[in-house]
Amino acid sequence: MELHNLAPACGSKKTANRVGRGHGSGNGKTSGRGHKGQKSRSGYSRKPGFEGGQLPMKMRIPKRGFTNIFAKPPVTVNVGLLNKFNDGDVVDVDMLLANGLIPKPKFGVKILSEGDITKKLTVRANAFSAAAAEKIVAAGGKAEVIGK
Repeated sequence: MELHNLAPACGSKKTANRVGRGHGSGNGKTSGRGHKGQKSRSGYSRKPGFEGGQLPMKMRIPKRGFTNIFAKPPVTVNVGLLNKFNDGDVVDVDMLLANGLIPKPKFGVKILSEGDITKKLTVRANAFSAAAAEKIVAAGGKAEVIGK
């Protein structure tokens, strides 16, 4: 194989349809856009979801629920990830950050109960789920709630 032998895969290249090149081309005169109307004009574009002036589907369907725009969600960490630390360690926000277990928390850290903990740790966080606190205490550690 040499450079002059290279060619694209068969069927991967398609020639562009050249419109407005006379009647014989099949796309002459109006260039396949039909006569008049919004879609025949240059620069035409339709917003996503626009239904020709009819009330759009997104406005017709019923709405439910509520999103609190002032919510302050904590960064969550599962109990199973805390096995990374050694027995007797004091695990706090700084330690979790240093080990890459969490991004920088904006509104505190909450420990959740997914997974099992086998190490005896003192865990300091802004919040604990009830099950997570039980698992930490059952492993012989402490779950201490700190302020923000």
